[in-house]
Amino acid sequence: MATWITRLDPEPTAGGPRLAVKDAIDVAGVPTTVGCAAIADDAQPAAADASCVARARERGARIVGKTNLHELCFGTTGVNPWFGTPVNPLDPDRVPGGSSSGSAVAVATGEADIAYGTDTGGSVRIPAACCGVVGLKTTWGHIPLGGVWPLAPSLDTVGPLARDVAGVVIAMALLDPAFDKNATISPAHTVGRLRVPGVRSDIDAAVDAALREAELDLVDVHLEGWDAAANALFPIINAEAWESDRHLVESKAEPRIGADVLARLGFGRTVSPADVATARADRAAWRLELADVFTRVELLALPTLDDVPPTVEEAAATTRSMGALTRPFNVAGTPAIALGNLQLVAPWHREDLLCATAARVEEAIGGRVG
Repeated sequence: MATWITRLDPEPTAGGPRLAVKDAIDVAGVPTTVGCAAIADDAQPAAADASCVARARERGARIVGKTNLHELCFGTTGVNPWFGTPVNPLDPDRVPGGSSSGSAVAVATGEADIAYGTDTGGSVRIPAACCGVVGLKTTWGHIPLGGVWPLAPSLDTVGPLARDVAGVVIAMALLDPAFDKNATISPAHTVGRLRVPGVRSDIDAAVDAALREAELDLVDVHLEGWDAAANALFPIINAEAWESDRHLVESKAEPRIGADVLARLGFGRTVSPADVATARADRAAWRLELADVFTRVELLALPTLDDVPPTVEEAAATTRSMGALTRPFNVAGTPAIALGNLQLVAPWHREDLLCATAARVEEAIGGRVG
């Protein structure tokens, strides 16, 4: 299995959870490769923990290794040409999802209690759905990104993964000193059910069944800005990724970067300032629309993925994006949790409400969706 890039002996701290860290996040004394040969060739041990890792270590977390990922955090399948592809524990023929593939597999297989990933367009939630675990994308700006390799700084977030909601709550308390893992938060009552064209009917049906079992008060909602928000991510992420990683491309005539990621970086070289400006205007309008809908419903509910994960073989032959249902919420910066293939979205900084409601659904259905 290619779950890990670096395995570590856990610190002897008594009782602390075993923490796996995506190898885009610095751990003191360990090189950060970002799953990329162009970086790994010259990577030196990190001088210090990333701020999010330092917080966890201070609170007793035992770091057990750095996990594999889609190269440079820039892909949704988790397929990695340099370090191998983590094996999806639900179906070894299918991709584990990316980019935080190794983090999802590590908790799904019990090799870690909790894991950290990054989410720029769905990279915590997509592997959570593929591997049948729980993944939380935090509010943009909520968790400090010091010591985290940037992809698109106006979209990047750090978030936890675990086998269940209780594990995500523990991990959130490590990430955010203000998050009280023992707080009693009432689940949401009124949830807006967002229906997006193109989702497989059986996936929509499974989401509906889970929400009914949890006895949530559902209200169908329609968001006019959905398509514009989904499309706005591309100019922003491409332009910012190019600025983050262009040195890897320009430093060598034949950079050691996988073909799929190299092509994505190339899009950023040519994206126009006008397209980025339009995307940012659409982002501002989308945030206003979401702020308005959250005056009428407490959360939004929709699937995490619109289709089953492709096979590893299919992923090598297609450019299909798996982030159609996740990326609009990176554009908005709102928090979102993937309970397998159920995605719940909250107003900014309401990770507590997400966890409380996801826990209610989890208890009602006895696990995750999908």
